[in-house]
Amino acid sequence: MLQITSIYASLLAFIYIKLSINIIELRRTHKVSLGHKNHKDLEQAIRAQGNFIEYVPLGLILLSCLELNKIHPIIVCLLGGLLLVGRFLHAKSFTMPTIDKAKRIQGMKCTFWSIRLMAAMLIFSFLISFI
Repeated sequence: MLQITSIYASLLAFIYIKLSINIIELRRTHKVSLGHKNHKDLEQAIRAQGNFIEYVPLGLILLSCLELNKIHPIIVCLLGGLLLVGRFLHAKSFTMPTIDKAKRIQGMKCTFWSIRLMAAMLIFSFLISFI
């Protein structure tokens, strides 16, 4: 059972729902059903959600592989936490009237490091299994 991954998937799902609600509210406000019709705030909201959904599935797949490969639970939690923090900071940076570049960069760094570390750890654990 993937208990740790389930927790992180659930927390990330709440962020995704919030990003989706932001889009719905802006679409209603601007009376736009498709695209962003040059409304900068709507375009930002769409990209925040899009970017989130571009990275989270890979992160959760890697996290679940770590858990299935019996990597120590503390390491799985730390890497899941790094992914969560990264996605939260990145999403938060897009909710400001002007994108908070510092938060956006921090969010991407955390996201990239979590994915890099998870991928490297899986490759390492695979190679070690032959020893």
